[in-house]
Amino acid sequence: MTTVCKKWANMEKFLSRPSPFGNETGQLPNGYYVPSPSVFKSLNSDSKVLVVGAGGLGCEILKDLALSGVADIHVIDLDTIDISNLNRQFLFRMSDVGKSKAQAAADFIMKRVPGCVVTPHQGMVQEKDEDFYKQFKIIISGLDNIEARRWLNSLIVGMVEYDDEGEIVPSSIIPLIDGGTEGLRGQGRVILPKFTACFECTLDSFPPQQAFPMCTIAETPRLPEHCIAYVYILEWERCFPGRKLDKDSPEDMQWVFERAQERAQRYGIEGVTYFKTMGVVKNIIPAVASTNAIISAVCVNEAIKLLTYGSQTVNNYFLYIGGEGLYSPTYFYDKSETCAVCCDDAATRTITFSRDQTLQELMDKLSEMPSLQLKKPSLIGKSTSLYMQKPPSLEKALRVNLTKSLGELLENGEVLTVTDPTLRDVSLSIQVNFA
Repeated sequence: MTTVCKKWANMEKFLSRPSPFGNETGQLPNGYYVPSPSVFKSLNSDSKVLVVGAGGLGCEILKDLALSGVADIHVIDLDTIDISNLNRQFLFRMSDVGKSKAQAAADFIMKRVPGCVVTPHQGMVQEKDEDFYKQFKIIISGLDNIEARRWLNSLIVGMVEYDDEGEIVPSSIIPLIDGGTEGLRGQGRVILPKFTACFECTLDSFPPQQAFPMCTIAETPRLPEHCIAYVYILEWERCFPGRKLDKDSPEDMQWVFERAQERAQRYGIEGVTYFKTMGVVKNIIPAVASTNAIISAVCVNEAIKLLTYGSQTVNNYFLYIGGEGLYSPTYFYDKSETCAVCCDDAATRTITFSRDQTLQELMDKLSEMPSLQLKKPSLIGKSTSLYMQKPPSLEKALRVNLTKSLGELLENGEVLTVTDPTLRDVSLSIQVNFA
Protein backbone atom coordinates (compact mmCIF):
# COMPACT_ATOMS: atom_id res chain seq x y z
CA MET A 1 0.00 0.00 0.00
CA THR A 2 1.31 3.45 -0.91
CA THR A 3 2.03 5.67 2.10
CA VAL A 4 0.45 9.12 1.94
CA CYS A 5 0.39 12.15 4.21
CA LYS A 6 -2.18 11.69 7.00
CA LYS A 7 -2.93 15.42 7.00
CA TRP A 8 -4.47 15.10 3.53
CA ALA A 9 -7.52 13.40 5.09
CA ASN A 10 -8.50 16.72 6.65
CA MET A 11 -8.43 18.45 3.28
CA GLU A 12 -10.53 15.66 1.76
CA LYS A 13 -13.18 16.12 4.47
CA PHE A 14 -13.15 19.88 4.01
CA LEU A 15 -13.68 19.65 0.24
CA SER A 16 -16.55 17.20 0.74
CA ARG A 17 -18.60 19.74 2.65
CA PRO A 18 -20.91 22.41 1.14
CA SER A 19 -20.00 26.08 1.43
CA PRO A 20 -21.99 29.30 0.97
CA PHE A 21 -18.78 30.90 -0.34
CA GLY A 22 -18.09 28.79 -3.40
CA ASN A 23 -15.90 30.31 -6.07
CA GLU A 24 -18.93 31.21 -8.17
CA THR A 25 -20.18 33.62 -5.44
CA GLY A 26 -17.08 35.86 -5.54
CA GLN A 27 -16.20 38.92 -7.61
CA LEU A 28 -13.71 36.92 -9.69
CA PRO A 29 -15.49 33.60 -10.38
CA ASN A 30 -13.62 30.85 -12.19
CA GLY A 31 -15.91 27.83 -11.71
CA TYR A 32 -18.62 26.21 -9.60
CA TYR A 33 -17.89 24.44 -6.35
CA VAL A 34 -19.48 20.98 -6.14
CA PRO A 35 -18.45 19.39 -2.81
CA SER A 36 -17.39 15.78 -3.21
CA PRO A 37 -14.47 13.48 -2.39
CA SER A 38 -13.64 13.69 -6.10
CA VAL A 39 -12.66 17.35 -5.63
CA PHE A 40 -9.76 16.36 -3.41
CA LYS A 41 -8.91 13.49 -5.74
CA SER A 42 -8.54 15.96 -8.60
CA LEU A 43 -6.45 18.29 -6.42
CA ASN A 44 -4.24 15.43 -5.30
CA SER A 45 -3.72 13.51 -8.53
CA ASP A 46 -4.53 15.86 -11.40
CA SER A 47 -3.11 19.25 -10.40
CA LYS A 48 0.45 19.88 -11.51
CA VAL A 49 1.76 23.11 -9.96
CA LEU A 50 5.00 24.99 -10.66
CA VAL A 51 6.73 26.95 -7.89
CA VAL A 52 9.20 29.52 -9.21
CA GLY A 53 11.87 30.18 -6.61
CA ALA A 54 13.03 28.05 -3.68
CA GLY A 55 14.28 30.78 -1.38
CA GLY A 56 12.64 32.10 1.79
CA LEU A 57 9.20 32.50 0.21
CA GLY A 58 9.56 29.47 -2.06
CA CYS A 59 10.31 27.12 0.85
CA GLU A 60 7.12 28.20 2.56
CA ILE A 61 5.09 27.79 -0.64
CA LEU A 62 6.42 24.28 -1.23
CA LYS A 63 5.58 23.26 2.34
CA ASP A 64 2.07 24.72 2.19
CA LEU A 65 1.28 23.12 -1.17
CA ALA A 66 2.49 19.68 -0.07
CA LEU A 67 0.56 19.73 3.20
CA SER A 68 -2.57 20.98 1.38
CA GLY A 69 -2.71 17.86 -0.77
CA VAL A 70 -1.01 18.90 -4.02
CA ALA A 71 1.01 15.81 -4.90
CA ASP A 72 2.64 16.84 -8.18
CA ILE A 73 4.86 19.87 -7.71
CA HIS A 74 7.72 21.21 -9.81
CA VAL A 75 10.17 23.81 -8.51
CA ILE A 76 12.72 25.87 -10.43
CA ASP A 77 15.54 27.93 -8.94
CA LEU A 78 18.94 29.02 -10.18
CA ASP A 79 20.69 29.38 -6.84
CA THR A 80 22.72 27.13 -4.58
CA ILE A 81 22.48 27.12 -0.78
CA ASP A 82 24.62 29.50 1.25
CA ILE A 83 25.08 29.25 5.01
CA SER A 84 23.29 32.61 5.39
CA ASN A 85 20.07 30.98 4.11
CA LEU A 86 19.71 28.59 7.01
CA ASN A 87 18.12 31.02 9.47
CA ARG A 88 14.88 31.27 7.46
CA GLN A 89 14.91 28.78 4.57
CA PHE A 90 13.90 25.90 6.79
CA LEU A 91 14.01 23.13 4.18
CA PHE A 92 17.81 23.30 4.20
CA ARG A 93 20.44 22.04 6.64
CA MET A 94 24.15 22.66 7.13
CA SER A 95 24.92 19.56 5.07
CA ASP A 96 23.05 21.15 2.12
CA VAL A 97 25.35 24.17 1.81
CA GLY A 98 26.61 24.35 -1.77
CA LYS A 99 23.82 22.17 -3.16
CA SER A 100 21.08 23.18 -5.57
CA LYS A 101 18.19 24.85 -3.75
CA ALA A 102 15.61 23.22 -6.00
CA GLN A 103 17.06 19.73 -5.49
CA ALA A 104 17.50 20.06 -1.71
CA ALA A 105 14.00 21.49 -1.26
CA ALA A 106 12.46 18.71 -3.36
CA ASP A 107 14.29 16.01 -1.39
CA PHE A 108 13.20 17.45 1.95
CA ILE A 109 9.53 17.81 0.99
CA MET A 110 9.33 14.27 -0.39
CA LYS A 111 10.94 12.91 2.78
CA ARG A 112 8.55 14.73 5.11
CA VAL A 113 5.31 14.49 3.08
CA PRO A 114 4.75 10.90 1.89
CA GLY A 115 2.99 10.62 -1.44
CA CYS A 116 4.09 14.07 -2.64
CA VAL A 117 6.38 14.13 -5.69
CA VAL A 118 8.49 17.26 -6.20
CA THR A 119 10.50 17.59 -9.42
CA PRO A 120 13.44 20.04 -9.22
CA HIS A 121 14.84 22.19 -12.02
CA GLN A 122 18.01 24.22 -11.55
CA GLY A 123 18.35 27.19 -13.85
CA MET A 124 16.82 30.51 -14.87
CA VAL A 125 13.13 30.79 -15.73
CA GLN A 126 14.17 32.29 -19.07
CA GLU A 127 15.89 29.03 -20.02
CA LYS A 128 12.60 27.10 -20.22
CA ASP A 129 10.35 27.24 -23.28
CA GLU A 130 6.57 27.54 -23.58
CA ASP A 131 6.06 23.77 -23.69
CA PHE A 132 7.56 23.48 -20.22
CA TYR A 133 5.17 26.05 -18.73
CA LYS A 134 2.10 24.75 -20.58
CA GLN A 135 2.07 21.52 -18.57
CA PHE A 136 1.02 23.27 -15.33
CA LYS A 137 -2.44 24.15 -14.05
CA ILE A 138 -1.14 26.98 -11.91
CA ILE A 139 2.19 28.79 -11.55
CA ILE A 140 3.15 30.38 -8.23
CA SER A 141 5.99 32.89 -8.29
CA GLY A 142 8.11 33.43 -5.18
CA LEU A 143 10.81 35.45 -6.92
CA ASP A 144 12.61 38.46 -5.49
CA ASN A 145 13.73 39.70 -8.90
CA ILE A 146 11.43 42.18 -10.67
CA GLU A 147 13.01 41.52 -14.06
CA ALA A 148 12.38 37.77 -13.88
CA ARG A 149 8.81 38.34 -12.68
CA ARG A 150 8.14 40.62 -15.64
CA TRP A 151 9.55 38.04 -18.04
CA LEU A 152 7.43 35.26 -16.55
CA ASN A 153 4.31 37.43 -16.64
CA SER A 154 4.91 38.29 -20.30
CA LEU A 155 5.36 34.61 -21.17
CA ILE A 156 2.21 33.41 -19.39
CA VAL A 157 0.05 36.16 -20.91
CA GLY A 158 1.55 35.50 -24.33
CA MET A 159 0.57 31.82 -24.18
CA VAL A 160 -3.16 32.64 -24.25
CA GLU A 161 -4.67 31.31 -27.48
CA TYR A 162 -7.64 32.47 -29.57
CA ASP A 163 -10.07 30.42 -31.66
CA ASP A 164 -11.14 31.17 -35.24
CA GLU A 165 -13.79 33.61 -34.00
CA GLY A 166 -11.32 35.59 -31.95
CA GLU A 167 -12.49 34.24 -28.61
CA ILE A 168 -10.03 33.20 -25.90
CA VAL A 169 -9.51 29.44 -25.55
CA PRO A 170 -10.15 28.86 -21.80
CA SER A 171 -7.81 25.85 -21.60
CA SER A 172 -4.89 28.06 -22.66
CA ILE A 173 -5.22 30.27 -19.57
CA ILE A 174 -2.73 29.40 -16.82
CA PRO A 175 -3.31 31.44 -13.64
CA LEU A 176 -0.20 33.13 -12.26
CA ILE A 177 -0.08 33.80 -8.53
CA ASP A 178 2.63 36.30 -7.71
CA GLY A 179 4.00 36.74 -4.20
CA GLY A 180 6.66 39.08 -2.93
CA THR A 181 8.08 40.20 0.40
CA GLU A 182 10.30 42.99 1.64
CA GLY A 183 10.99 43.16 5.34
CA LEU A 184 7.65 43.45 7.16
CA ARG A 185 5.72 44.11 3.97
CA GLY A 186 4.41 41.68 1.39
CA GLN A 187 1.87 41.16 -1.36
CA GLY A 188 0.06 38.37 -3.15
CA ARG A 189 -1.95 38.71 -6.32
CA VAL A 190 -3.95 36.57 -8.70
CA ILE A 191 -3.28 37.14 -12.39
CA LEU A 192 -5.73 35.59 -14.86
CA PRO A 193 -4.09 36.36 -18.22
CA LYS A 194 -6.14 38.70 -20.43
CA PHE A 195 -8.87 39.02 -17.75
CA THR A 196 -7.22 40.73 -14.79
CA ALA A 197 -4.43 43.25 -14.47
CA CYS A 198 -1.12 41.56 -15.17
CA PHE A 199 2.18 42.23 -13.42
CA GLU A 200 3.17 44.79 -16.05
CA CYS A 201 -0.08 46.75 -15.52
CA THR A 202 0.96 47.52 -11.96
CA LEU A 203 4.67 48.03 -12.51
CA ASP A 204 4.52 51.65 -11.38
CA SER A 205 3.59 50.42 -7.88
CA PHE A 206 7.16 49.10 -7.63
CA PRO A 207 9.82 51.80 -7.34
CA PRO A 208 12.90 51.11 -9.46
CA GLN A 209 14.71 48.35 -7.60
CA GLN A 210 17.63 49.61 -5.56
CA ALA A 211 17.75 47.15 -2.66
CA PHE A 212 19.26 43.69 -2.99
CA PRO A 213 17.78 40.39 -1.78
CA MET A 214 19.98 38.28 0.51
CA CYS A 215 19.69 35.13 -1.60
CA THR A 216 21.07 36.82 -4.68
CA ILE A 217 24.01 38.57 -3.05
CA ALA A 218 25.15 35.40 -1.29
CA GLU A 219 24.83 32.85 -4.08
CA THR A 220 24.66 34.25 -7.60
CA PRO A 221 26.00 37.82 -7.78
CA ARG A 222 25.33 39.41 -11.15
CA LEU A 223 25.89 43.11 -10.45
CA PRO A 224 28.59 45.17 -8.72
CA GLU A 225 25.97 46.01 -6.08
CA HIS A 226 25.62 42.32 -5.23
CA CYS A 227 29.35 42.03 -4.51
CA ILE A 228 29.33 45.10 -2.28
CA ALA A 229 26.28 43.92 -0.37
CA TYR A 230 27.85 40.50 0.20
CA VAL A 231 30.91 42.01 1.85
CA TYR A 232 28.90 44.51 3.89
CA ILE A 233 26.31 42.07 5.22
CA LEU A 234 28.09 38.72 5.42
CA GLU A 235 31.86 39.00 5.15
CA TRP A 236 32.22 41.88 7.60
CA GLU A 237 30.57 39.87 10.40
CA ARG A 238 32.78 36.87 9.72
CA CYS A 239 35.96 38.94 9.80
CA PHE A 240 34.96 41.30 12.64
CA PRO A 241 32.43 39.43 14.82
CA GLY A 242 30.60 41.67 17.25
CA ARG A 243 31.95 44.86 15.71
CA LYS A 244 29.49 47.08 13.89
CA LEU A 245 30.51 48.57 10.55
CA ASP A 246 30.97 52.34 10.82
CA LYS A 247 29.50 53.76 7.63
CA ASP A 248 31.19 57.09 8.31
CA SER A 249 34.64 55.55 8.72
CA PRO A 250 36.86 55.87 5.62
CA GLU A 251 38.89 52.88 6.82
CA ASP A 252 35.83 50.63 7.20
CA MET A 253 34.38 51.67 3.85
CA GLN A 254 37.74 51.23 2.13
CA TRP A 255 37.90 47.66 3.50
CA VAL A 256 34.42 46.89 2.14
CA PHE A 257 35.33 48.46 -1.20
CA GLU A 258 38.52 46.43 -1.61
CA ARG A 259 36.89 43.14 -0.63
CA ALA A 260 33.98 43.83 -2.98
CA GLN A 261 36.43 44.44 -5.82
CA GLU A 262 38.05 41.07 -5.12
CA ARG A 263 34.69 39.29 -5.17
CA ALA A 264 33.68 41.08 -8.36
CA GLN A 265 36.89 39.97 -10.07
CA ARG A 266 36.20 36.33 -9.11
CA TYR A 267 32.81 36.51 -10.82
CA GLY A 268 33.92 38.62 -13.78
CA ILE A 269 31.81 41.61 -12.73
CA GLU A 270 32.86 45.17 -13.50
CA GLY A 271 31.79 48.47 -11.97
CA VAL A 272 32.64 48.28 -8.26
CA THR A 273 33.65 51.79 -7.19
CA TYR A 274 34.14 53.48 -3.83
CA PHE A 275 31.15 55.78 -4.37
CA LYS A 276 28.93 52.87 -5.37
CA THR A 277 30.07 51.07 -2.23
CA MET A 278 28.98 54.06 -0.12
CA GLY A 279 25.51 53.93 -1.62
CA VAL A 280 24.87 50.21 -1.49
CA VAL A 281 25.45 49.80 2.25
CA LYS A 282 22.15 51.61 2.89
CA ASN A 283 19.94 49.49 0.62
CA ILE A 284 19.71 45.91 1.87
CA ILE A 285 16.35 44.15 2.05
CA PRO A 286 15.90 42.38 5.41
CA ALA A 287 14.45 38.90 5.15
CA VAL A 288 11.74 38.22 7.75
CA ALA A 289 10.57 34.63 8.11
CA SER A 290 7.11 35.55 9.42
CA THR A 291 6.41 37.74 6.39
CA ASN A 292 7.35 34.87 4.08
CA ALA A 293 4.99 32.56 5.98
CA ILE A 294 2.07 34.98 5.72
CA ILE A 295 2.48 35.69 2.01
CA SER A 296 3.00 31.99 1.24
CA ALA A 297 -0.26 31.18 3.01
CA VAL A 298 -2.04 33.79 0.90
CA CYS A 299 -0.57 32.48 -2.37
CA VAL A 300 -1.25 28.80 -1.68
CA ASN A 301 -4.73 29.58 -0.38
CA GLU A 302 -5.53 31.27 -3.69
CA ALA A 303 -4.04 28.34 -5.61
CA ILE A 304 -6.25 25.84 -3.76
CA LYS A 305 -9.30 28.01 -4.47
CA LEU A 306 -8.53 28.04 -8.19
CA LEU A 307 -7.90 24.29 -8.29
CA THR A 308 -11.00 23.25 -6.31
CA TYR A 309 -13.39 26.26 -6.56
CA GLY A 310 -13.85 25.77 -2.82
CA SER A 311 -13.94 29.47 -1.98
CA GLN A 312 -13.94 32.95 -3.46
CA THR A 313 -10.85 34.08 -5.35
CA VAL A 314 -9.33 37.36 -4.19
CA ASN A 315 -10.03 40.16 -6.66
CA ASN A 316 -7.19 40.63 -7.20
CA TYR A 317 -4.50 42.01 -4.87
CA PHE A 318 -3.65 41.36 -1.21
CA LEU A 319 -1.28 43.66 0.67
CA TYR A 320 0.36 42.97 4.02
CA ILE A 321 1.95 45.73 6.09
CA GLY A 322 3.29 44.58 9.44
CA GLY A 323 5.81 47.25 10.40
CA GLU A 324 3.51 48.98 12.88
CA GLY A 325 0.64 46.75 13.91
CA LEU A 326 -1.17 44.83 11.19
CA TYR A 327 -2.76 46.17 8.01
CA SER A 328 -3.86 43.71 5.34
CA PRO A 329 -6.26 45.17 2.76
CA THR A 330 -7.38 43.57 -0.48
CA TYR A 331 -8.21 45.73 -3.44
CA PHE A 332 -8.87 45.68 -7.15
CA TYR A 333 -6.21 46.57 -9.71
CA ASP A 334 -7.69 47.43 -13.08
CA LYS A 335 -5.98 46.61 -16.36
CA SER A 336 -3.83 49.37 -17.80
CA GLU A 337 -4.92 50.65 -21.20
CA THR A 338 -1.28 51.21 -22.11
CA CYS A 339 -0.07 47.74 -21.09
CA ALA A 340 1.59 46.20 -24.14
CA VAL A 341 1.67 42.78 -22.45
CA CYS A 342 -2.02 42.07 -21.78
CA CYS A 343 -3.92 44.64 -23.86
CA ASP A 344 -4.39 43.56 -27.46
CA ASP A 345 -4.85 47.19 -28.54
CA ALA A 346 -2.55 48.95 -26.09
CA ALA A 347 -2.62 52.72 -26.29
CA THR A 348 0.52 54.48 -27.50
CA ARG A 349 2.48 56.09 -24.69
CA THR A 350 3.54 59.71 -25.12
CA ILE A 351 6.76 61.29 -23.87
CA THR A 352 7.88 64.91 -24.26
CA PHE A 353 11.55 65.79 -24.82
CA SER A 354 13.58 68.70 -26.13
CA ARG A 355 14.86 68.17 -29.65
CA ASP A 356 18.33 69.05 -28.30
CA GLN A 357 18.40 66.12 -25.89
CA THR A 358 20.23 62.99 -26.96
CA LEU A 359 19.05 59.50 -27.74
CA GLN A 360 21.00 58.30 -24.69
CA GLU A 361 18.99 60.65 -22.48
CA LEU A 362 15.78 59.24 -23.94
CA MET A 363 16.92 55.70 -23.20
CA ASP A 364 17.87 56.68 -19.65
CA LYS A 365 14.41 58.14 -19.18
CA LEU A 366 12.77 54.92 -20.37
CA SER A 367 14.78 53.03 -17.77
CA GLU A 368 13.85 55.43 -14.97
CA MET A 369 10.11 55.75 -15.63
CA PRO A 370 8.22 53.78 -12.92
CA SER A 371 5.72 52.47 -15.46
CA LEU A 372 8.45 51.12 -17.79
CA GLN A 373 11.71 50.40 -15.91
CA LEU A 374 13.37 49.02 -19.04
CA LYS A 375 16.76 47.33 -18.68
CA LYS A 376 18.28 47.16 -22.15
CA PRO A 377 15.91 48.90 -24.56
CA SER A 378 16.26 48.75 -28.34
CA LEU A 379 14.61 51.53 -30.40
CA ILE A 380 13.31 51.45 -33.96
CA GLY A 381 12.10 54.60 -35.67
CA LYS A 382 9.60 55.07 -38.49
CA SER A 383 12.07 54.10 -41.20
CA THR A 384 15.25 52.88 -39.53
CA SER A 385 16.74 51.30 -36.42
CA LEU A 386 18.01 53.92 -33.97
CA TYR A 387 19.73 51.63 -31.48
CA MET A 388 19.79 47.84 -31.07
CA GLN A 389 21.31 45.92 -28.16
CA LYS A 390 21.99 42.84 -30.32
CA PRO A 391 23.74 41.54 -32.35
CA PRO A 392 27.06 43.09 -31.25
CA SER A 393 27.95 44.17 -34.77
CA LEU A 394 24.68 46.12 -35.12
CA GLU A 395 25.02 47.60 -31.65
CA LYS A 396 28.49 48.86 -32.54
CA ALA A 397 27.29 50.36 -35.81
CA LEU A 398 24.39 52.22 -34.15
CA ARG A 399 26.25 53.31 -31.03
CA VAL A 400 27.09 56.63 -32.66
CA ASN A 401 23.38 57.55 -32.49
CA LEU A 402 23.44 57.63 -28.70
CA THR A 403 25.19 61.01 -28.65
CA LYS A 404 23.08 62.51 -31.44
CA SER A 405 20.22 64.87 -30.67
CA LEU A 406 16.64 63.67 -31.06
CA GLY A 407 16.12 66.48 -33.55
CA GLU A 408 18.69 64.86 -35.83
CA LEU A 409 17.13 61.39 -35.57
CA LEU A 410 13.38 61.90 -35.25
CA GLU A 411 10.47 63.92 -36.52
CA ASN A 412 8.22 65.66 -34.03
CA GLY A 413 5.52 63.20 -32.95
CA GLU A 414 7.29 60.15 -34.39
CA VAL A 415 6.24 56.83 -32.88
CA LEU A 416 9.07 54.52 -31.82
CA THR A 417 8.91 50.76 -31.44
CA VAL A 418 10.71 49.77 -28.24
CA THR A 419 11.70 46.27 -27.19
CA ASP A 420 13.37 45.02 -24.02
CA PRO A 421 14.47 41.59 -22.71
CA THR A 422 12.20 41.91 -19.66
CA LEU A 423 9.15 41.99 -21.95
CA ARG A 424 10.20 38.95 -23.98
CA ASP A 425 8.52 39.22 -27.43
CA VAL A 426 6.38 42.26 -26.60
CA SER A 427 7.06 45.69 -28.11
CA LEU A 428 6.01 49.14 -26.88
CA SER A 429 4.80 52.06 -28.98
CA ILE A 430 6.11 55.38 -27.68
CA GLN A 431 5.40 58.73 -29.32
CA VAL A 432 8.10 61.35 -28.88
CA ASN A 433 6.86 64.94 -28.92
CA PHE A 434 9.27 67.86 -28.91
CA ALA A 435 8.72 70.53 -26.29
